[in-house]
Amino acid sequence: MFMDGGRRILDQETAKPKRVSVTLGRFWAYFEKYWAGLVLCGVFILVSTWASLTIPELTSQAIDCYILPTATGGCTFTELKDGYVNGDESLFVERVAGVGVISLMSLGLLVLSSATVGVAFYSMRWSGQNAIRDIQRDLFQKIHALSLSFYSKNEAGQVMSRVTNDIDTIQQSINFALLQVLTGVVSVTWTIIRMLQVNLPYALLSLAILPVMLFTTIYFSNQARKAFRRARQEIGSVNSELQEGISGAREVQAFNREEETIAAFERSNDANRMANVRAALFTSALTPVLEALGYVSLAIVVVVGGLAALGQFPLVPAESITLGMVFAFLQYSQRANQPIQQIALLWTNVQSGIAGGERIFNLIDEHIDVANAAQAKTMPKIQGDVSFENVSAEYEKGEPVLKNVSFNVKQGQMVAFVGPTGAGKTTIINLLPRFYDATTGAVKIDGMDVRDVTTDSLRSQIGIVLQDTYLFSTTVMDNIRYGRMEASDEEVIEAAKRVAAHDFITRLPEGYETVLGERGSGLSQGQRQLIAIARVALMNPNLLILDEATSSVDTRTERVIQSAFDSLLQGRTSFVIAHRLSTIRNADQIFMLKAGEIVENGTHKELLEKRGEYYNLYMSQFQATEEDNLAGQTSALT
Repeated sequence: MFMDGGRRILDQETAKPKRVSVTLGRFWAYFEKYWAGLVLCGVFILVSTWASLTIPELTSQAIDCYILPTATGGCTFTELKDGYVNGDESLFVERVAGVGVISLMSLGLLVLSSATVGVAFYSMRWSGQNAIRDIQRDLFQKIHALSLSFYSKNEAGQVMSRVTNDIDTIQQSINFALLQVLTGVVSVTWTIIRMLQVNLPYALLSLAILPVMLFTTIYFSNQARKAFRRARQEIGSVNSELQEGISGAREVQAFNREEETIAAFERSNDANRMANVRAALFTSALTPVLEALGYVSLAIVVVVGGLAALGQFPLVPAESITLGMVFAFLQYSQRANQPIQQIALLWTNVQSGIAGGERIFNLIDEHIDVANAAQAKTMPKIQGDVSFENVSAEYEKGEPVLKNVSFNVKQGQMVAFVGPTGAGKTTIINLLPRFYDATTGAVKIDGMDVRDVTTDSLRSQIGIVLQDTYLFSTTVMDNIRYGRMEASDEEVIEAAKRVAAHDFITRLPEGYETVLGERGSGLSQGQRQLIAIARVALMNPNLLILDEATSSVDTRTERVIQSAFDSLLQGRTSFVIAHRLSTIRNADQIFMLKAGEIVENGTHKELLEKRGEYYNLYMSQFQATEEDNLAGQTSALT
């Protein structure tokens, strides 16, 4: 049941970034305001790495200078004495003291390394969370700035899933993976340089296994990426089955399809299990393989160092090798191998984070079809004169939904639009508040082209009641106040009384303070509509749009809502899309649309007299109950 569009979105979640430098530049634009945290993070990473790599040097000196003194030992922290080398027991206390001093220094460096790593993590997270907050703010602002054409092509659920998944991926990368990778890269690079400085031949042999580790890491990472992509697809299928099973529970039970639904879910669940097992196979195999290669690297260090110290390895001169150096190289090798394992495990997360950033920035850069003109003015208080002048509109290029539509509406008039599905009724009312823009022609309110004024000043003066009322999961009071946020409680209650919503609201458990469920669940469709009408009444607009606001309620509820509309429409210019023609008999003008064109217009009585498209539509709705009345009306006219 999983849709192809959703599968393509999930395919992107583990995709490699395509424009790394550009995306990193965009990230820096958000991070640069918090550069102090990044600088602090970088400084403490360097301090931590220095402290960590100084410990092997101290270990080497402890062995070569105090435990097993050699003439070739380089002692930074003390002066090597001949008695050390010759085993003079009188210097035993000095040797023990020297080991003790170096041990304390090593312990101090370990504490310093751990503390600085902690501060580096905090600094990175502080900068990262601030930057992500700014990204989320810009993203949310862009989502609300996008025109309805974007959402007609992209499902809101998919956009929300895409955004939440990408933000989560970026957070994981910034908060943990990126810092671990950067720390690992610094540690490996510094370790290799230090080994080469200490003893070039010995270092080259000790690092011989490193290319094999890198190749293994790349191979397993690529395989893990593919496996995780498959796993994300399958969990998407599981979620889709689960969502449909919950949303369609009534239909499943009504048609007795529980077993088939459960079987479909089990198939998706099994596929998800197998995909995750395969992903776990590669991720779990990578660590032991790298550990095994790490042990091989340590074995090379021990064997080469031991043979060289005994003069049995010609590639490394015996006089350049000490026992302390062998121990130091063992620690160097461990410090080189461990970060490689970490980088291998986390690099995919970093790449996914960068790729997620690309998709987030692509959404932030999404073109806004309806935007304020450079010299847009504030819309004065709307009086209510509206005109369409040769307006054409299209959602897809080359596929017009309105064709040269022209009409005039005077202040205070009620006009209605009727016609079959797809005739262009909703498109007309969408052009008024500039949810879309006309392709050609002009939509004018009080003589001003709606494209010449700001959308905020325009939309704030237009009241809209839709067929599918949206109520927020908050109190009834706040849902009505959404029409005018600064309104007092008394004004909210007055608006509800005006549209006959007050009585049923007071019967709710907490009255106006009753918290509604999602989309107003717990209320009937008619009650939700009355709250929506009260919301618009609180706005007190001079221009009103009603889009099939009574089509989904029963006849009795329709009469209640229609009575509320009668109160609301008084003295206002109103545009009504009517499903039931009985609700628009008193309209000042009725426009019959077909295939994007106005084919008839007039009053209800005038259109019935014409016996054209409107007459046929009217008769198809009321043939059984109105035919006799219509015959009487026709004879009276003749």
